[in-house]
Amino acid sequence: MANTSIAEQNPATPAEIWAILRETALRQKEHEAEVAKWHEEAKMEAVRRQEEVRLEAARRQEEARLEAARRQEEARLEAARRQEEAKLEAVKRQKEAARWEKEAARREKEADRREKEADKRQKEADKRQKENEEYWAKSREEWAELKRQFAETKELFDQTDRKIQANNGEMGRLRNSFGEVIEHLVASGINERFSELGMDFGSGKGAANMEIKVGGKVVTEADIWLENDQTILVVEVKAKVKARDVGKHKERLDIIRKVQDGLGDGRRILGAIAGAVFESEQRAAAIKAGFFVMAQSGDTMKMDVPEGFTPREW
Repeated sequence: MANTSIAEQNPATPAEIWAILRETALRQKEHEAEVAKWHEEAKMEAVRRQEEVRLEAARRQEEARLEAARRQEEARLEAARRQEEAKLEAVKRQKEAARWEKEAARREKEADRREKEADKRQKEADKRQKENEEYWAKSREEWAELKRQFAETKELFDQTDRKIQANNGEMGRLRNSFGEVIEHLVASGINERFSELGMDFGSGKGAANMEIKVGGKVVTEADIWLENDQTILVVEVKAKVKARDVGKHKERLDIIRKVQDGLGDGRRILGAIAGAVFESEQRAAAIKAGFFVMAQSGDTMKMDVPEGFTPREW
């Protein structure tokens, strides 16, 4: 027997066929509606994205405009700042130029003042040189007189020596007399000698054979004592200076320093030793001790002040 299909075996009824067609048409319509919905959603999504792009572009454009405005304002402020700085710098440099101009004028004035001062000092130096020349001319005359006096003293000494040889008992007295003569000769010209060194005792006080006392007791003596407002000069006078005389004079000045301190007298104290006979060894010791030295040279009394000598101050 020949094969037959299911439809041939079970033929559809018209009602079933129309049901199938309606079902198919309904599904087609739903599909089309779904597709239309998809199209609408895609359209709306495209519009939404387009709007977002437009808004983003507008936002970025606004940001760019604001950034440009900000940078323009910063540039304006920077230009204004630099202009103000340039103005202040110009004022500063103008003031600096004025200051330098004033300083140059001051220095020029100072240079003129120093030039005038130099001229004044030169004139004073010329005047002092002239005065020194006159002073030395006068000093030579005084030394000539002193030489004459020492010649007389030498004669007196020779006479004294002859008397000593004749009478040994009178030796001590005659030597003391000779010392007194030496002290007199030294004292007569000592102011002038120290004036040559810039120390003026002419208007001050002076004394010979001065006793220094404490509480009424004699603690030491000074052969010659000179003083002014700043300085006390104590001179020891010897016919022949010995080594121990230098040490004793140092001790003497130590004592006088203590006495003057006790009196509230803070003036500096200087020492000098004068001698008719002053050998080189004793002379060197006196200078080393810081004393001025006055020694007989031939028939004259000479102030011995070596180069670089600095007197000791008590």
